[in-house]
Amino acid sequence: MERQKRHTKKYSFRQPDLKELRNLTSYVLDPLGFKARYGKLLPLLTTQVDEGLMNTLAQFYDPLYHCFSFPDFQLLPTLEEYAHLVGIPILDQVSFSGLESIPTSQEIADMLHIDESLVKAHMTTKGGIQGLPSDFLITQATVYGKAMSEDAFEAIFVLLIYGLVLFPNIDKFVDVNAIRIFSVLNPVPTLLGDTYFSLHLRNAKGGGAIVCCLPLLYKWFISHLPQTVAFKENKGCLRWSTRLMSLTNDDISWYDRAYDGVFFQEGKDPQGLKARMVRAWRKIHKKGRSELGPKNWIALEPYTTSARQRASEYLMPYDHPRPTPLVVAGPSTLPNQGVEDLRDEDLSRAWICEREELLQQLKEKDALIEFLEHRVIDDPNDAWTSLLPQSSKFWKRKYDRLAKEKADMEAAYEREINRLCVSRLPASRASRDP
Repeated sequence: MERQKRHTKKYSFRQPDLKELRNLTSYVLDPLGFKARYGKLLPLLTTQVDEGLMNTLAQFYDPLYHCFSFPDFQLLPTLEEYAHLVGIPILDQVSFSGLESIPTSQEIADMLHIDESLVKAHMTTKGGIQGLPSDFLITQATVYGKAMSEDAFEAIFVLLIYGLVLFPNIDKFVDVNAIRIFSVLNPVPTLLGDTYFSLHLRNAKGGGAIVCCLPLLYKWFISHLPQTVAFKENKGCLRWSTRLMSLTNDDISWYDRAYDGVFFQEGKDPQGLKARMVRAWRKIHKKGRSELGPKNWIALEPYTTSARQRASEYLMPYDHPRPTPLVVAGPSTLPNQGVEDLRDEDLSRAWICEREELLQQLKEKDALIEFLEHRVIDDPNDAWTSLLPQSSKFWKRKYDRLAKEKADMEAAYEREINRLCVSRLPASRASRDP
């Protein structure tokens, strides 16, 4: 009997033109210092989003469970994941609620290190909300970038990223909400709330434009996919729908050790009861390992059964390319084991964790190198690249240094992996001995 399918919906995604913002990166003289002050915002400007993949992902959104439901697993972005991906900690304070007062022209001028008269002259209203045109802010950022006025340039540049990338609303316009969020530099709860709100709203309306930080949602999703699915192999030229429907819970990367150090909080009321939400934030109870138990990345049988049941009730939007067995057996699904039994695998997990931590260090280095490659390799003689004195040589030195550091790290990584393998072998053999 042919399986029933849910009707797919037509979604689109707002992707603003970020060319001018990418041009402004030539004035970021200290990428490491910029990252320390503002997080991993620069990689968001160069993230190439596959809209076909995102449109397919949106078809799996489950409005009842507020997650993406697949045949035998579910995924949902979390505060700790978003905080890690943008490199911005979640502050222990009330997040943006919309109840905050609108900053005055003087307050905005102080934030951006520019004259109040300029703010007053360019403050306007679009779509019923106040804000500043991005053209005005880009012009100001360019002026301060050329003058090497780092504080003023970075403040305006980061506000542009907040207004056009993190919290897109009206094209070429940085609205007052983005300015308010920028003023406290605690964007993660609102970023996550925007993602869920937009997905939920468009799902309820049967499709439409999803407006949220698309590069962030994209980076979150591919971080859970196998590398062969996310980036490299597609030998059969398969559609995204076929590739995603073929995944099982064994294929998913459930947890990244990088999230261990990320503080997270919960909560955003999507019903518009903002005053109650603010009071709730003041009564947050944080739970840790003692309450939640140890972290692991294993899908146990009760969860898998529950996920399959929900998939059966909600229906999948595409055909199953494979039959889903009643019990998925494999290295990641342990149907007959409880939490206590998992302790026997601690040694293997510790080895995996060490390996993942080393890989994460390499990923961070790759992000910085990617940031510089455009200037040194792709377009070293671009007009915007040459605005700084001896710009090409300046960036070439930085790129060469980072490339050498990466090569050294890769060599150290290989040595460490070999060490871990040698240390792991006796334990593995011992565990197999009678």
